[in-house]
Amino acid sequence: MKKTLNLSIILGLILAAGCGTSTSKTNTDTSSSAPASAAVSTKAPATPKKVELNVFMSYPQYKEQFEKYFEQFKAKELAEKNVDVTIKTEMPNSDQSKQILQTRLASNDAPDLFTIHANDIPAYYKAGYLSDLSSQAAIKSLYEPVKKTVTIDGKIVVLPFESTTWGYLYNKKIFKDLGLTPPNTLDEMKAVIAKITAANIAPFELAFQESWVPQLMTAQSLGGIVSSKHPDWIEKMSAGQASYNDVAAIFDIIDLINANGTKKPFEVGNEAGAAEFANGKSAMWVQGPWNADAILKVNPSFEMGVAALPVSNDPKDTMINLSTSTSLAVSPTTKNKEVALDLLNYILDEKDSSALFKQLKFNPISTVHKFEVNPWVKESSAYVESGKAYQDLKLPNGVTDEQAKLLQSYYAKTVTKEQFIKTMDKTWAAAVKATK
Repeated sequence: MKKTLNLSIILGLILAAGCGTSTSKTNTDTSSSAPASAAVSTKAPATPKKVELNVFMSYPQYKEQFEKYFEQFKAKELAEKNVDVTIKTEMPNSDQSKQILQTRLASNDAPDLFTIHANDIPAYYKAGYLSDLSSQAAIKSLYEPVKKTVTIDGKIVVLPFESTTWGYLYNKKIFKDLGLTPPNTLDEMKAVIAKITAANIAPFELAFQESWVPQLMTAQSLGGIVSSKHPDWIEKMSAGQASYNDVAAIFDIIDLINANGTKKPFEVGNEAGAAEFANGKSAMWVQGPWNADAILKVNPSFEMGVAALPVSNDPKDTMINLSTSTSLAVSPTTKNKEVALDLLNYILDEKDSSALFKQLKFNPISTVHKFEVNPWVKESSAYVESGKAYQDLKLPNGVTDEQAKLLQSYYAKTVTKEQFIKTMDKTWAAAVKATK
């Protein structure tokens, strides 16, 4: 969601430089009719073609890893195609990236490559912002279940980075020390919270400075409630036949988390939250495994677990979220499409991408990936294997962002539950109307 150039790339550069000059020598055999001396011809290597790519990514936490990987790509492109690539990366805060990107796209200032959430594919596809990537080598190497999550109208229009199974993170050491196991119901969660509180540890990490972090609570609770109790709710909402009031049970777990979390959450962003969680200040965090790198940087020995968030007192409703999240798109308007596609395909390079994905702690998504998955991936995948998983909900454009803002206000008690429901019903209706 690393440190050195590949030796083969370095050798390739040396060989390429060596092959740029060819020397013709005289045949020194005295029986030959060739002249005793011949002119030496030297052919200068062709001047590399210069190309600049603008890459927009909602991955500020992985800036170092991607920039080093891009350096490898630049060396490969120069060695193999004699193209001198300059890559300008933009990695704004996750809270701001979507709005910045949409503004650029709407003003005909599209980056050559950019990341979007897979749930936004229909809106971006309809607006004409996505290229058909179906024939690309990287796309062909994707696992079939992953391909399905990024396919629209029979076309694959983005390259997924993250195929994730996520619920909430928990500190395995704290759970082991207190004799706890991940709860399967709301009542079990209340009991777990009581034991953690008695040990003078905050049950949940609350980091509300960036709205996308608390919004994960809505994503999890809504995903669990809709998938288990109201499977046709999204369809009915879009038809004007349902309301957020129908899924008001999402507040049961949200209220429980808010009442049992760390203090002053509006002073804590994602990075600070990761540090607090890594240092044992809290036992659970409604956050995804994409934050593993930030947590392990602070505490390399941290034992991270991933479990499904209970949303009711029926254990069958406790399911893990299975989704493709951030994906990479190529703009149809790029003036350097060949090089842009080369970079896209390099993301799933047969030799180099396994190291990148392992460093990022992402799940394998392609047949080229040959690396051992992390323990928390195995743990969350067990829910999928037992049939306790749901596909990430696809909400209309703008709905998720509004949920995020309202959830912050709800915690601050400036918005009531009833106001939350009323505003979200209006937001959903407006989003649907805007697509017609």
